[in-house]
Amino acid sequence: MDEALLRGLTPSVLAVLVRRGADFAAAEDAVQDALVEAVRVWPDDEPRDPKGWLVTVAWRRFLDATRADTARRRREDLVDEEPAPGPAPAVDDTLQLYFLCAHPSLTPSSAVALTLRAVGGLTTRQIAQAYLVPEATMAQRISRAKRTVSGVRFDRNGDVATVLRVLYLVFNEGYSGDVDLVAEAIRLTRRLAAQVDHPEVAGLLALMLLHHARRAARTAPDGSLVPLAEQDRGRWDTRVIAEGVAILQAALARDRLGEFQAQAAIAALHADALTAEETDWVQIVEWYDELARLTGSPVVRLNRAVAVGEADGPRAGLAALAALDDSLPRHTAVAAYLHERDGDLVKAARLYAEAARKAPDLAERDHLTRQAARLNTLRPR
Repeated sequence: MDEALLRGLTPSVLAVLVRRGADFAAAEDAVQDALVEAVRVWPDDEPRDPKGWLVTVAWRRFLDATRADTARRRREDLVDEEPAPGPAPAVDDTLQLYFLCAHPSLTPSSAVALTLRAVGGLTTRQIAQAYLVPEATMAQRISRAKRTVSGVRFDRNGDVATVLRVLYLVFNEGYSGDVDLVAEAIRLTRRLAAQVDHPEVAGLLALMLLHHARRAARTAPDGSLVPLAEQDRGRWDTRVIAEGVAILQAALARDRLGEFQAQAAIAALHADALTAEETDWVQIVEWYDELARLTGSPVVRLNRAVAVGEADGPRAGLAALAALDDSLPRHTAVAAYLHERDGDLVKAARLYAEAARKAPDLAERDHLTRQAARLNTLRPR
């Protein structure tokens, strides 16, 4: 059985149930029940119309649950609304579902968390890592969001900014996480850009394309991470880079700067350099200053410290780093890199080893461990 097919159909099936009048929490439960039934039945008898099968089973699960909790008259009305079995229309409802989940009754952060969990397919742990909060805290936030929208009619769309935030986090998790969501995030952002004339939508699309263009060079044949400075730039997709730059330039020309345009400008400067040594770090620092002003994000300031270290020397980078909370994710790894650049190999090796113990995934942990081992072989005995 194709598990990727099931994941791909889930948002569309969920959207059908919501449109038919199911509240979000009940619809999600019904779809999950249908997926469990598909796992049980499909290996022996896979339907010719998988989406139609899932819609029919999920709707019946929803009706069964509703019958247990509602009055007889409402139960009979819902039975009359049950769709007849048969092929479901081949409509992509995913982007619409993103808007529906960004419901005005939810705060933006809760809407993002709920959508990532219900539509994006991310785990609670993955979402918590993206938000820099404990997993238990994120689980409570998602539960509160479900309770808030329980019984709410999804007849009002949320705002574009919330949908952009969701797509950005889905892309980031797909780019570096366990589930490949990159192509889906780019596809949906393209659709959004075709529907919404806004420079930040274009900025996000440009950012995704510029990062995606470097993807083939990010890992070695053995799966290990390759730092940006060491990547084979001949493997970068110049066609995708050109598209991303063109989209970004058109967005910037509208003089309505936002955080995604600023991030895309930084990515474009990296993509524009033929070699790592030719990178315009001075401009990159200036864009990080803009991005910090727009977002106030400590992660942005952490990345800025690296850029300052490249533009003005490692001592300047370490001074910028000293102003930040050392509990920030990857703070220790940045400190290790800057101390190595400053010539303190003993301290850098120790910090790389410490950063490896804190790494959020195996690939990053292995990379940092190799960095520590490399410096330990270089330092004098």
